[in-house]
Amino acid sequence: MNVSDTEIVNSILMEDGMEPVNEPEDAEVIFVNTCSIRDNAEERVWNRLKEFKALKREKDGDLTVGVLGCMAERIRDKIMEKEELVDLVVGPDAYRDLPKLLADVDDGRKAVNVLLSLEETYADIKPVRRNDNGVSAFVTIMRGCDNMCAFCVVPFTRGRERSRDAESIIDELEQLSNQGYREVTLLGQNVNSYDDGEHSFADLMYKASQVDPEMRIRFSSPHPKDFPEELLQIISEQPNLCNYIHIPAQSGNNAVLERMRRPYTREQYLDLVEKMREIIPGVTLSTDIISGFCDETEEEHKDTLSLMAKVKYDLAYMFSYSERGRTLAERKYEDNVPEEVKKRRLSEIIEQQMNIQEELNNEEIGRRHLVLVEGTSKRSDEQLCGRTDTNKMVVFDRPDHIGKGDYVEVTISDCTSATLMGDFIKKSSIKEFSQEKVAV
Repeated sequence: MNVSDTEIVNSILMEDGMEPVNEPEDAEVIFVNTCSIRDNAEERVWNRLKEFKALKREKDGDLTVGVLGCMAERIRDKIMEKEELVDLVVGPDAYRDLPKLLADVDDGRKAVNVLLSLEETYADIKPVRRNDNGVSAFVTIMRGCDNMCAFCVVPFTRGRERSRDAESIIDELEQLSNQGYREVTLLGQNVNSYDDGEHSFADLMYKASQVDPEMRIRFSSPHPKDFPEELLQIISEQPNLCNYIHIPAQSGNNAVLERMRRPYTREQYLDLVEKMREIIPGVTLSTDIISGFCDETEEEHKDTLSLMAKVKYDLAYMFSYSERGRTLAERKYEDNVPEEVKKRRLSEIIEQQMNIQEELNNEEIGRRHLVLVEGTSKRSDEQLCGRTDTNKMVVFDRPDHIGKGDYVEVTISDCTSATLMGDFIKKSSIKEFSQEKVAV
């Protein structure tokens, strides 16, 4: 989401006559776009702000430093007061005011706007993408969240849910297709709550699939509580809708889920997973897991391990619980699982997940996949890398006539827990590969 917000900010500032630079030393204005979901993310922000304060001294004060995003809204007073690190603070719904706020700073005033909006979606702003790979892009389809999970600060930092109109989203997808992008991820805090008054998320996904049959569509993140079966059917029928779903579990224990205010049970979650695999054969799943939430016992922790073992996620984002101010968990519960216990439980979760990923990746050996080439591998300039539609990274030797943005067929020959290695077969397309699968 922060990547998408940065692209919106780029557009607003460039429209006002500013030009982006690549190095902080060359900048007159530096913005730090922030996240408040976990404490370690905020700590990194404070460290960066101290670096920029030193840079400001080197430039004899000729530098404006601003904080954007969730952290700006959540702890605005602390940001402005702490060691005079920041000149302006702008929340995620106030980016349109950036030119005015920068003018206020030039006039010697501190500038703050962290007001949340019930309407702002930035639907009319064309994002400026500078640091992507030219192959994959993010498109925000909605902002805010109404779920009020006990551990999550997002409803307080990004406000209530509101959806962009489908027409503006489809227009942006068409522009990306014309610019040569081959993959787009639709973003929202809870995408299956998307509703612009005329279209559901399933409707939007179908419309997105029709923009360009050779452009892959992904989405993140849905909520298990109201995942529509209609969407699963659409994914199974449209070859360019990726067979990969991120479906956050957070915990495998019903009592913990209730404390977290996650309105589903372990059993309901497993039923949803079964339905996904029934309707979309070969679908890969990823999840979010929180270790050491308030009052979590060893038995509850073991339930999370057993859920993960049962589902066998292809990927998991795993974190120990970090209490956030203003959340229900902070008000109602005590953050009483010792840090060393959190770390040990998280270590057990990660170790099990890595073993599962290696097991699943080993099962891929010998299979043929369509891979979208993203660029040169970090391992070697003689290799390319890209992703399957199931979101697995594949590395293979570079053929002379293949480059970034091409679709290629690859047979998997080896793996680690994180990466597949493959042998190039031929250049291909979504249409050609899907027809070959049907023929088989």
